[in-house]
Amino acid sequence: MKIGGKHTRSIWTAGEDAFGILDQTRLPHEVVTLTLRDPEAAANAIVTMQTRGAPLIGAVGAYGLALAMREDPSDENLNKVHDMLAETRPTAINLRWALERMKNALLNQKREERAALAWAEAAAIADEDVAMSQAIGRNGLAIIRDIAAKKPGRTVNILTHCNAGWLATVDYGTALAPIYLAHDAGIPLHVWVDETRPRNQGASLTAFELGSHGVAHTILADNAGGHYMQAGQVDMVIVGTDRVTANGDVANKIGTYLKALAARDNGVPFYVALPSSTIDWAIADGRDIPIEERSPDEILKMTGRDARGQVVTVEIAAPGSPAANPGFDVTPARLVTGFITERGTCAATPEGLRSLFST
Repeated sequence: MKIGGKHTRSIWTAGEDAFGILDQTRLPHEVVTLTLRDPEAAANAIVTMQTRGAPLIGAVGAYGLALAMREDPSDENLNKVHDMLAETRPTAINLRWALERMKNALLNQKREERAALAWAEAAAIADEDVAMSQAIGRNGLAIIRDIAAKKPGRTVNILTHCNAGWLATVDYGTALAPIYLAHDAGIPLHVWVDETRPRNQGASLTAFELGSHGVAHTILADNAGGHYMQAGQVDMVIVGTDRVTANGDVANKIGTYLKALAARDNGVPFYVALPSSTIDWAIADGRDIPIEERSPDEILKMTGRDARGQVVTVEIAAPGSPAANPGFDVTPARLVTGFITERGTCAATPEGLRSLFST
């Protein structure tokens, strides 16, 4: 996708001994890039959410493991760095999926060949993610076209939660990919962007993306979505996901469950866009998904730009009050209209998933 009119991926190689990412904690106020040269730097970028989004942290983890093979290609180091990177974010399955793929590609290879093989495998993971996002976009575009055909000449209003665009993937995105393709196809549309507290990934990242691409959008307080659904001003909801279980339950940014409930109550289609790497076939029920508990500071403080143009962090809560901060919630499959994947669309059921994917 584009920043300032220039095509940009969320991750890129910098020679053969480093890779680059955008520091997403600095957006939307500053566009800052980071060059990562060792697996510890990759792990730190994931933990601090300088890089985030389930598919993207999978690619970052893959390149981090590839860098480790340049330092020490032994089995011991491979296992150690694999485990270190896997522990950085427990909920998103893409990270473990990518690390397992890297490990399986390297374990039976000669030590002297592992560095080059690892770099090539990480690049393949990144390129495949782009292709999957494009395919998700095409399959979701068909749904948006159907909605547009039922209201000719009028704007299609779509609500999304958190950030599931190209900043959360290598390029294009999951939930935002159909929106970009619909916009580029000339379909009149408008996106309601949940601010997505805490961390404000909607207001900071999704709005930044949509604005950069010229897509009409409006930022909403998280609690306003139900109101606009009741008013008939939301035609569909599209969100991404960090993990989908074998029965179709969906773990996504905290607040997704409440949007799904509001959508069901108002007859608004609720779609989840995901690549196959996000499906966890080993877990049968969303209640078994590990939910990351993040720092209370994300609730008690907020970062933004002040009147002088300086980016500052301020306290917003009553002094001394504690805060709970689960990073994700689980939306039951019964509330999901359907999945949009790289292989097509399907019902949010075990049978629907199996119709597209083999375990």
